[in-house]
Amino acid sequence: MFKRILRIVIVFLVLLVLVVVVGGIVGFNFLRDNGIKQYFATMKPPAATVSTTIAKPSNWTPGVEAIGTVRAVRGVDLTVETTGIVKEILFHANQKVQDNAVLLQLDDAVERADLEAQKAQAVSDQAAFARAIELQRRGVGTDATLDAARAAASASASQVNRLQAVLDQKQLTAPFAGTAGIPKIDIGQYLAPGTAVVTLQDLDTMRVDFSVPEQQLPLLKIGQTVRLGLGGGGDMPFAGAIRGIDPKIDPSSRLVNIRAEVANPDGKLTPGQFVQVRVELPEEQNVLVLPQTALTTSLYGDYIFVVQPAKPAAAAPTQPAKPEEKPSAAADKPADSKAADAKPADAMKPAAEASKPADAAKPEKAADPAKPALVLSQVFVKPGRRNQGMVEIVEGLKAGDEVVTAGQNRLFNGMSVNVDNTIDPTKSANQQAGQQ
Repeated sequence: MFKRILRIVIVFLVLLVLVVVVGGIVGFNFLRDNGIKQYFATMKPPAATVSTTIAKPSNWTPGVEAIGTVRAVRGVDLTVETTGIVKEILFHANQKVQDNAVLLQLDDAVERADLEAQKAQAVSDQAAFARAIELQRRGVGTDATLDAARAAASASASQVNRLQAVLDQKQLTAPFAGTAGIPKIDIGQYLAPGTAVVTLQDLDTMRVDFSVPEQQLPLLKIGQTVRLGLGGGGDMPFAGAIRGIDPKIDPSSRLVNIRAEVANPDGKLTPGQFVQVRVELPEEQNVLVLPQTALTTSLYGDYIFVVQPAKPAAAAPTQPAKPEEKPSAAADKPADSKAADAKPADAMKPAAEASKPADAAKPEKAADPAKPALVLSQVFVKPGRRNQGMVEIVEGLKAGDEVVTAGQNRLFNGMSVNVDNTIDPTKSANQQAGQQ
């Protein structure tokens, strides 16, 4: 009988332990799932880091921008006027030559001999003319003889001048001072009239030709300042002035041709080079401008993100505290035995630990009282003129607004942000490194 009762008690205790273990596992899973749901339900997306700028009225220098081509004020491809064989080349590539300097000498032996013979004939004719004058003075010579001698002397002198001109054509001289290019001929080469020999460019002053739309023609006038830039950068180190405006507009393109002159003392501008041209207009005051990186264009219009302090929200009841009450309630219940009390307590420890992430997240989400939370407000604006990486905002922007200038690719209206202005997107990396 005693063994039977003992067996029943053992079976009862085993069943009780199984019920407690299964109940603990079920309760742990329930509390864990509930804690995870509450954690993700109360978790906010992390604040995005952006850089901002304060919109304020500033001075605005409008301008007319165009693409131009550089040419030398004096530049020509030199050619020969007559036939001949190259005897001597008196220049080399990139040599600076003076005005009337001899650059090329053709074989002129025949022309030089003809000139010497004609000079001798001219001397003989001049002597005959002098004798005719003397005879006429004495009354011996006739007027016909004097006229014939005078004509012969004049013809001989003219022939000398002609042969001298032919001889001069055997030399190629520089029409102005400048820089010679690469020779296009070799010694001993036979040249025909019109054969290109070398290019000569005066690089001290450059000419820039560009075109602007007819709508911008009233803004331009002779003498306005023009700035030039090379490549795709925003720097325009060269300054000049407008020297000519074509009085006719091209009817096919509706463009007008403009010509400007720019000093080139360092020789950085080269004929035929592509340049960015900007004609500066009178300065304007109190214009709201932003970096072009702050403006986003979409199908619905142009908009910017303005950083504003977050509005205070009502305090919500803290639900994560409920799981903590269950262990305490379970602890107050009387237990039948020490083993039964220990096992439920151990089973409830993981449940309490599962609720810790929700409680631990509270200090992280608490806002720093010294640094108020910031949110974004999407504002549609009307952009205006653009100049050197800046854009004019005509409507939608107020002075003093803090506008996002970088990092707005994944932003949305009402999103929390952190402001970090250590990097200025409006400046190049080299400029910022130099300032640091």
